[in-house]
Amino acid sequence: MSPRPISISPDAAAAFNAANAAFREGRFTEALEAATRAVTLAPELASAHVLKARALRRQGDEPAARVAYEAALATDPQSFDALLELGNVLRGIGAVEDAAARYTAAMAARPTDARPALALARLMEEQPGQDHAERAAVAFQTALDRAGAGPEPVPAMAGLCRDMARFRMERADLPRALEALRQARLLAGSATLAPLIDLDIAEAYLRLGMMDEAQGLMERLSASEDPSLLRALAQLAYRFNFWAEAVAILTRWTHLRPEDAQAHLDLADMQIKAWLLEDALISLDRAEASGAVPAVASAALRASIANRLGDAETALGLYEGLVAEGQESFASNAAMSLLYADSVTPEVVAERHRALFASWGEGARTRDSFGADPNPDRPLRIGMVTGDLHHQHPVNIFMQPLLARWDHARLPLTIYNMGSTVDDQTRLARRRAGTWRDVSTIQLPAQVEADRIDILIDLAGHTAGGGLRAFARRMAPVQASFLGYPGSTGVPNIDWLIGDPVVTPPEADPLCSERVMRLPHTVFCFAPEAEYPLPDFGASQGRPLTFGSFNNIPKLTPRTIRLWADVLHAVAGSRLLLRAPSFKDAGAVARFRRLFADHGIGADRLLLRGPVGLDAMMQAYSEIDIALDPVPYCGGTTSLQALWMGVPVLTMEGGQFVSRMGASFMTAAGLPDWVARDDTDYIAKAVAVAQDRAALLQLKRGLRARLLAQPGWDADRYAKDFGAALQSMWHDTMGKS
Repeated sequence: MSPRPISISPDAAAAFNAANAAFREGRFTEALEAATRAVTLAPELASAHVLKARALRRQGDEPAARVAYEAALATDPQSFDALLELGNVLRGIGAVEDAAARYTAAMAARPTDARPALALARLMEEQPGQDHAERAAVAFQTALDRAGAGPEPVPAMAGLCRDMARFRMERADLPRALEALRQARLLAGSATLAPLIDLDIAEAYLRLGMMDEAQGLMERLSASEDPSLLRALAQLAYRFNFWAEAVAILTRWTHLRPEDAQAHLDLADMQIKAWLLEDALISLDRAEASGAVPAVASAALRASIANRLGDAETALGLYEGLVAEGQESFASNAAMSLLYADSVTPEVVAERHRALFASWGEGARTRDSFGADPNPDRPLRIGMVTGDLHHQHPVNIFMQPLLARWDHARLPLTIYNMGSTVDDQTRLARRRAGTWRDVSTIQLPAQVEADRIDILIDLAGHTAGGGLRAFARRMAPVQASFLGYPGSTGVPNIDWLIGDPVVTPPEADPLCSERVMRLPHTVFCFAPEAEYPLPDFGASQGRPLTFGSFNNIPKLTPRTIRLWADVLHAVAGSRLLLRAPSFKDAGAVARFRRLFADHGIGADRLLLRGPVGLDAMMQAYSEIDIALDPVPYCGGTTSLQALWMGVPVLTMEGGQFVSRMGASFMTAAGLPDWVARDDTDYIAKAVAVAQDRAALLQLKRGLRARLLAQPGWDADRYAKDFGAALQSMWHDTMGKS
């Protein structure tokens, strides 16, 4: 039965159309405002309530979205979209039978549509027990029957099998996903859908560790001339760290379609990710020459290139310009750029972080709404949100030893994985977690609530793929930031920032929008699980004294370059070795030679080297006598790796978390005399330690043993301290709420 026709006012129609346009363009705050106007002016318009609900879901407000969908159904009980999408909301909060009822009603409202039957099948597959498995099988068969009765039955059924497979992949049910993909592939034959199914099969192979099979299939797919397939294939290759292959695939697309601006734009984006910055600028110029590139896309890519070239001020200006133009998705990029900028004081960094994200907390849940038991002596359910538990990522490097020592009886742990990269380290983390959930940004809030998490910890901050907007609306009674972001997030409703007495001293509390929980010894404990043998330090004695840094180029700000040039002038005959991904790009090498030349340092005193694998990089520390820490953004993982490989780090104590990490590490290492107060002190300390090569050699030979004798490098003690800190956070928060 069709819904009765509704007559609405021109103002209501204008508001509805504005909401639709804003939603399509990703301006969800504006979409919500316009949809709210529309339902106020035309409360009988069910589609306006549905649009409002969709905007609310995009902002992570599932409870309010539920209310909006129910308002739509009060107006039109047969609204297919409201029934189906409300079912999704109810499924997300764990209301299984209510969700099933909505899906069943949607099936009745539109008897030929396969989607609600597929949704019901997915819901039932998520539940334990034989009864649910049987209900899932019946629902999926119903979906297939409906697809089979349509005008194009074979591709429709193949598509459904593929959709179910991708759902199973999201749940990390890879064997059954592969089974569904093989079904889909048999149905598809040589149809248009077949290569996309092959692409999914390749992803399943990669996630199962079947590397040879995956690479063979991906090589075959790379011969395609379909731009959409090549684009998806390149993204898959990139996600699994095949960067060169991803660039090659997109380069082929530009050769096939040299007039296609999107091809050049995608290639520029991938070249940036692969640190091929000179090539990226050429590709971006070609895309822009078409006149078809949106100004937003152009500015975003140029900001990313500027950042990776070490031009933080230009990147910051571009990102803040995008935010000022209403492109709020770039707020986190602007926040990150603030940390690198020489011209911005810690006070301004804090102020601008708060201003960027203040609106995110509007309409957030209250702590009391969770009804949590405040008892601090019971097992506290801990959740961690990340997408970075994979090889070489700093979050993974620090989290794996902590996960290996986690007290699951006292602090039951659930990891919410929002990433798509899967490797042996991801699988190791999954085994170490008490519960592992693969979730999307939209699924996260409801899943956290269903799991009744007490303390939810963000491990991403403002880096790519994070879920801070959902944190701002509060997903758990207590929320904290740790590891992924070097400082205060500025995001409302994150209650705690985990630090230590040096990186976050009490006098810096006004810089933080969160309360600070200080671990007693160090904020990050470096306890590598791989074996990295110490180098032969005696071999270094015949060479010029070599300063060095393996930090990424964005940290090499103008002040850092000037400071390091002054060090080289002060230590006659010394040289500087820099290793970073950018230095595989000829343009970056030429740029940094020019920058140092501007301060009187010739190319003969610079060694600029590109990236290598982690094992080779660790051994490459044998080429450095003294590591130099950049300012204002100190080294993190690289400084701790240097120390572990016997290379002391000269650092400077700044005024905020990101500028005090080096001071924290060197204090925890028992080497506080390697922490400078200012530029003059930094240069003086460099001269002093460089003059006594014998003492330096003695320090290097005994450095790892020195570290292991310090409490900040004791992984067992650190795990206990971390657990105690979580319990203290709960007690201090819930005891005062």
